[in-house]
Amino acid sequence: MKKFIAVGLLLSNFVFGQATTEKKEVNPFKKGSVMIFWGWNNAKYSKSDIHFKGDGYDFQLDKVVAHDRQTKFDWGTYFNPGSITIPQVNYRITYFPKDNFGITIGMDHMKYVMDQDQVVDFKGHISDPKYAGMVNNGKVDLSGNDFLTFEHTDGLNYINIGAQKYHNVLDKKNIDVFVSYGAGLGALLPKSNVQLMGNERSDRFHLAGFGLDARAAVSVVALRHIVLQAEGKLGYINMPDIKTTLNNKPDKASQDFVYAQFNFGIGYTFNTKKYN
Repeated sequence: MKKFIAVGLLLSNFVFGQATTEKKEVNPFKKGSVMIFWGWNNAKYSKSDIHFKGDGYDFQLDKVVAHDRQTKFDWGTYFNPGSITIPQVNYRITYFPKDNFGITIGMDHMKYVMDQDQVVDFKGHISDPKYAGMVNNGKVDLSGNDFLTFEHTDGLNYINIGAQKYHNVLDKKNIDVFVSYGAGLGALLPKSNVQLMGNERSDRFHLAGFGLDARAAVSVVALRHIVLQAEGKLGYINMPDIKTTLNNKPDKASQDFVYAQFNFGIGYTFNTKKYN
């Protein structure tokens, strides 16, 4: 009997001792974790009605077409600290108040450029006969730069806060894969480059409106810290106060549109608390 008890104690010590020495799995998005992220985006915009109002004019251009403006890839531009904000970029920081639930603060530096080669419907009036004469049969030709150039190219600059829920779909020794979904809202601080009907070009930052978005992503986490992430967004932007002149005149434009954005980038996750 004593031999059986001794063997049992040895087996018990071996089993429990082995269990205590096993490496504990660490969730990269555990409560208290922080993730920093930098990426690049591509965006598509819906057509937009743009309303211009100022001294001597009040009119709307209907269904204006615009695109983003990708910066040609160059290592010196995309990765040089002095020029990395020139391309269309996304940067953010995410804190996890609960396991697999993140609160994000970030900025989407998108670019919006009105196509010049288009003819659009015109509604309203212009008192200056030179520019009123450019309207024919309720339409205006925007080709060339005489009537209007309109872009947000030093950033559409969607400064946003969001929340995302993460789900682990693959858990290996050095690789984890998460899918996430969530939503965000924020303010638009574009630097709008506008020249309207011979006025001085306006090119300055201004708080112009707000935005909303829904987001979903796939995140691959290597070695528990390095994050490769691909994300899609669908959003709505409303800017009722876009500055169109260089000085402080009350001249302004307003527009709203929906957009689709794809971004890809790299992040790093670390924990601010000791694991239990």
